[in-house]
Amino acid sequence: MSALSQLNIIQVKGLSKTVTTLEGDLPILSDITFNVKSGDSVAVVGASGSGKSTLLSLLAGLDQSTQGSIYLDGEPLHELDEEARAALRAAKVGFVFQSFMLVQSLTALENVMLPAELAGESNAKQQALELLEKVGLSHRVEHYPSQLSGGEQQRVAIARAFIGTPKILFADEPSANLDSKNGKLIESLLFDLNKLHGTTLVLVTHDEALAAKCQHVLQIEAGQLVKNTNEAVANVG
Repeated sequence: MSALSQLNIIQVKGLSKTVTTLEGDLPILSDITFNVKSGDSVAVVGASGSGKSTLLSLLAGLDQSTQGSIYLDGEPLHELDEEARAALRAAKVGFVFQSFMLVQSLTALENVMLPAELAGESNAKQQALELLEKVGLSHRVEHYPSQLSGGEQQRVAIARAFIGTPKILFADEPSANLDSKNGKLIESLLFDLNKLHGTTLVLVTHDEALAAKCQHVLQIEAGQLVKNTNEAVANVG
């Protein structure tokens, strides 16, 4: 593996996704190629229906491509079966969803602990308590999602995403369902924790101001990558 490959925690080459409909094959993504360096923050932007959320799902191993390759931290995600992809996500990936995706029957503390417990970590509770303190929710650990505001639920989701210190964090419109004040708080938390833990951050957003805070921008139009502000760096060597 080259020195450049070691720097690139995400490597995507010739990635395409096609779905079959009653009217025939429908291309969602076409021949996407880019790299992301470890520790970088990257915004994926584009109009609704452009394919950016599909790209995020493919990168996280939640969906499978039609063709092309994805390497996450050197692992060939495109060659793995569903069980192996799940194991890779558990070991190296965190995910923040627009709709929070918290387990309603678990407290804030239990929601954050869950990934670490599933991974068999012995200090899951301590990790969860420390993360909830970092996101300003140490006073809400025993509350259930229904007892929390939208902003608080998303902070719980961020704490959950960072437990186990993932190498890569994917965020899909993380502040879209929040008011302006809570949205800015969530965005600040993502970048602060990204820097603190050295986690690579890849987020999908419609918000130009949020995208501008990232080090690099990938713009998707009609399933094609039309802009990559990291292109000069990604293609060196």
